[in-house]
Amino acid sequence: MKHLSGLIVAMLAGVGSAQAQDLRPLCPDRPGLGTPACIVDSGHLVVELGGVDWSREQDGSERTDNWTAGDLLLRYGVTGTMEIQAGWTAFGAVRTRDRVTGSTVRSSGTGDVSLAVRRNFSHPDGSGLSAAIMPYATLPTGGAAIGAGDWGAGLVVPLSYSLSDTIAIAVTPEIDAAVDSDRHGRHLAYGSVIGLSAALGPRVSSALEFEAVRDEDPAGHVTRKLVSLSFAWQPGDDAQFDMGAVAGLNAASPDMELYLGIAHRF
Repeated sequence: MKHLSGLIVAMLAGVGSAQAQDLRPLCPDRPGLGTPACIVDSGHLVVELGGVDWSREQDGSERTDNWTAGDLLLRYGVTGTMEIQAGWTAFGAVRTRDRVTGSTVRSSGTGDVSLAVRRNFSHPDGSGLSAAIMPYATLPTGGAAIGAGDWGAGLVVPLSYSLSDTIAIAVTPEIDAAVDSDRHGRHLAYGSVIGLSAALGPRVSSALEFEAVRDEDPAGHVTRKLVSLSFAWQPGDDAQFDMGAVAGLNAASPDMELYLGIAHRF
């Protein structure tokens, strides 16, 4: 937590010294599966918070429900084309129920800290053809309930193209050194998200996305496939409320996920 608290202090200090300027349209990371290529304005901070997130996964023998609350992401614009990020999940709970005996196991705790840098190379406001790279790392600060147990790292390459004033397509390829399921060591995981977003009005937008990820965990190689539908409403220039649903498309994926969240620019 020392890493995160130090970064928060640095971000807030920078916000206080930022000069007044014409800001780009608010462009949060949430909602949805993909990662946008846009960058936070230099000297400004965007705070994104997942209020409630629930997912379910079940097979013939057991059902697992996962909840998280206070899924925090801080994004600070260092320059006009680069931002730094810090993320942390304040609370998570897992309940696993044996569908045969009815016995239930519960656990809860905090999540890991994530750190990232995003560098944009074309249209940092996300318009036109926008491209960026985002290396990241996760630090094993969380508990056994939702923490990975070891450090991880990866590289995300957000790409988007505006087909018109209201419709855009985005692709987010990613390669990771993902933590093994036994919580020790890392393995290769890679995949991509492809999505289509549309403005439904001056303040409302929606996105339909598909994701496929190949996970080569030593305990068993799987390919997860997901589809997502999300909506966002921006009542003003600096705030957003969002909601979304995710469904698994194969047996290796969680069955479904529902979430709500907010974002605000300072």
